[in-house]
Amino acid sequence: MNNGSSAGANRQKLVYEGFLVPFILVTSLFFLWGFAHGCIDVLNKHFQELLSMSKARSAFIQFVFYGGYFLMAVPAGLLMQRVGYKRGIIIGLLLFAAGAFLMFPATFIQTFGSFLFCLFVIACGLTCLETAANPYTTVLGPPDYAERRINFSQSFNGLGWIAGPLVGGMLIFSGSGNGNKFATIALPYMLIGSLVLIVAFLFWRIKFPPVKEETEEAGKEDAGGIRDLLKYPHFVLAVVAQFLYVAAQTGVNSFFINYVTEEIPRLTNQQASLILGIGGMGLFWLGRFTGSTLFMRIVKPNKLLAVYAVVNVIMMALVVAGLGWISVIALFSTYFFMSVMFPTIFALGIKDLGPLTKKASSFLVMAIVGGAIIPLLMGYIADVSSMAMGFIVPLVCFTFIVYYGLKGYKAGKPAMAS
Repeated sequence: MNNGSSAGANRQKLVYEGFLVPFILVTSLFFLWGFAHGCIDVLNKHFQELLSMSKARSAFIQFVFYGGYFLMAVPAGLLMQRVGYKRGIIIGLLLFAAGAFLMFPATFIQTFGSFLFCLFVIACGLTCLETAANPYTTVLGPPDYAERRINFSQSFNGLGWIAGPLVGGMLIFSGSGNGNKFATIALPYMLIGSLVLIVAFLFWRIKFPPVKEETEEAGKEDAGGIRDLLKYPHFVLAVVAQFLYVAAQTGVNSFFINYVTEEIPRLTNQQASLILGIGGMGLFWLGRFTGSTLFMRIVKPNKLLAVYAVVNVIMMALVVAGLGWISVIALFSTYFFMSVMFPTIFALGIKDLGPLTKKASSFLVMAIVGGAIIPLLMGYIADVSSMAMGFIVPLVCFTFIVYYGLKGYKAGKPAMAS
């Protein structure tokens, strides 16, 4: 009997009773948007060759994609307040699917702008998903395990990041377009769009029990605003840290294939995308999974964040040095140490915000706009100098994350909260 009670207590550590199915479904969303992100990292190199464009111009893929996050973040936060997590997720899934299926007619229009529009629609859908799924995951179980729970869900995001470059690279670089050189771009998006519609149907059909946060906040939509959030320095610094983290990760992803093929010229684009998918994203998933299930049991999340950021500063220095295979290994090793950063910063940033959590999460999602800006800067540096020099930018970003993990996460609370 004691063993049964003990086992029950252990299960309660991660998810409240009755919330297992919603937790599984919400976790599936992390895979879906990971796949979408992984696919766009293959597009940079493809468009550079398909349309003979510079690295800086190809970075408009990330500018439009992450710009969509920025423009949609606040509306998505307001949407969650009005319709709740479940309906907000369904709306996000439908937008995601619409953008994915629009890739098919874009292959006949055959302009860079038409593909950018599709990516923008996808980004709007993903913004709804991330604005809902990240905070929803943190309230599906005891608050003390919020960081572990979101890192566990984000480990499936890592699987999506693996599948995206692998499937995307295999299909996009396949060259089997039946005379239409743009046709292969739509293939991975047709696949993921179909899967997204299936998940949307499951969300529509399955009942979700109300979570504590939503029942407490019913009728309290105007409980606080931006000024109230600014009273929480740990949240403000989390937004900055998230901006810089996404900037660093997107920069590394966007120019990974460029860097690898320039450092090791005998490697093809398809081989480089394989290294990205299996090597880099494989380590990313491994880092997410071990971080949530192992390391965060023995190391505080903020300390793990700081240590991983220090290691990535060192890895980026090796990448900038341009040492051939040593630098390539350092580059894909960064994925292991980037793995826990987004969910850990997110969980630390919204901690103890109560009814302000939904609004706060929309600003943390808005911080993803860092991924729109930094690749442009890296592309410009690569065009005027070298691809290796462009990686100075992520090095600087990881340096700030070291500070947030050591000091910023515990910056003073407002007087009214003490």
